[in-house]
Amino acid sequence: MQTGAVDVLMRNSTWTQSRDSEVGMDFGPTTYYDGQQLMGRASDDFTSASQVDEVDGAVVCTNAGTTTETNISELAGQLGINITLTTFEDYDQVTDAFIAGTCDVITTDGSGLVGRKAAQQPDGEEWVIFPATPISKEPLGPVYAQNDSKWADAVNWVVYADEYGVTSGDVDAALAGDFGPEMQRLMGGEGELQTKMGLSADAFYNTISQVGNYQEIWDANLTPVGLVREGSANALWTDGGLMYAPPAR
Repeated sequence: MQTGAVDVLMRNSTWTQSRDSEVGMDFGPTTYYDGQQLMGRASDDFTSASQVDEVDGAVVCTNAGTTTETNISELAGQLGINITLTTFEDYDQVTDAFIAGTCDVITTDGSGLVGRKAAQQPDGEEWVIFPATPISKEPLGPVYAQNDSKWADAVNWVVYADEYGVTSGDVDAALAGDFGPEMQRLMGGEGELQTKMGLSADAFYNTISQVGNYQEIWDANLTPVGLVREGSANALWTDGGLMYAPPAR
């Protein structure tokens, strides 16, 4: 991102003060409200009810140079527990070391642990994610170069173009006005604002028709590993969550 090799980073980079200022990046809207958790083995007496102080004396592994490394180090100090913190450049190395028994516990964003458990838990083992309440706030979303407001507008509104639940199969109905004037504008109909942003009028129509809306993306990628949107911070604001889009007018 800093060298200009990529235009937008969109995976699991946490919005932090230092990254937003010192590092020189700007953050778009949060697309996933996450939080750091830990994962150990049930055979080591860890359960979903375990607390962080139970890792006293353990070898804890995570990525080098990340907020997860800082979070677990600071929390261990606050709790007065001793851990051996081992870091790796790549999280595949972290998981491999956990499987090999080099690490007693691994830690990263909870969603990442759920995915690793679903994909890599060996037969005959039970990996346990804890504590139930994450140890940090990890708002994740798109990141782009600082002070590029036109590009920021485009990225941000691609994220926002979903609140009314228009799916990839509904875009023509939305363009026809069946979902109301706001979604009609977002799909490129009368009163559209996309061309004023330097985009084609049907930019968001194309986005949703090709990759789906937020719920479709969730269902395709997160539901299979056991992540549930309902009842979480990632639900729409109308369903008790934090997902909220500004008015398209």
